Amino acid sequence: MGSLDDMQSRYLKDKSELIGHITATLEQRLEPAKVLPGSQIEWETTAGVLMLLGPKPGEKGLKSEPCIVMNKRSLRVRQPGDLCFPGGRVAPRLDSCLARLFALPFASLGRWAYWAYWKKNHRRQADIMATLWATGLRESFEEMRLNPFGVRLLGVLAPQPLVMFRRTIYPLVGWIERQKRFYPNWEVDKVLYVPLRDLLNPNHYCRYRLRMANNPGRRPAESIQNYPCFRLQGQHRKDVLWGATYRITISFLEHIFGFEPPAFDTLPLVEGTLDESYLTGSR
Repeated sequence: MGSLDDMQSRYLKDKSELIGHITATLEQRLEPAKVLPGSQIEWETTAGVLMLLGPKPGEKGLKSEPCIVMNKRSLRVRQPGDLCFPGGRVAPRLDSCLARLFALPFASLGRWAYWAYWKKNHRRQADIMATLWATGLRESFEEMRLNPFGVRLLGVLAPQPLVMFRRTIYPLVGWIERQKRFYPNWEVDKVLYVPLRDLLNPNHYCRYRLRMANNPGRRPAESIQNYPCFRLQGQHRKDVLWGATYRITISFLEHIFGFEPPAFDTLPLVEGTLDESYLTGSR
């Protein structure tokens, strides 16, 4: 337990191999028709988010390692304190216009290895993906000043419906080419780098027991729910990854590395509490 196999270690040591493996694997295993609708999409309840990968800035001369970049939501928004991927609701007209810009030959969509194939064989899915990619880049610029021209598109993951809100999240995977620093806005408490090496360690997974505080009309037993989660390490050890962002992350790890977390019943327990501000924020 806790040791990486040879395949995982090889990809974590070589950026070019990792990027190539992710790009090819997502295209081979997640067909467009299975992850994106071929007909009209309900944009009002649709969100595009970016699973951003890139090297963690080196510390004390140590070699950087590949990480997933996540935001911790501020106390001024709904679901405060949760870890999430940057992104948000689609603005159909604006984002469809931005998508044309990113589809130019020098931009991220135009440089994606499978863009021409998608446009020829899956035109409707390609247009939807382009709009979602533009949404993710636009929202990420607003939330953390991500350079929209410094992200390389690697592929698409399967959508995830939210449990507490009427919304479906469409995640797209990108690699950060050059950016070394982010500038979070009021929606973001801080930006975190979560090493892939930690995410591939079974010992870091837990069972998150959440108590819903101030829940009138429910018996105590109904106010407690258990969820699988990942507990961050080091100085961020109090932060817990769970919910839709956890499911998206696990889907990525399963497809790319063949990783599965330990059986739910065997996981150690971590406890937490949610109150009414979780659904409303404190704005």
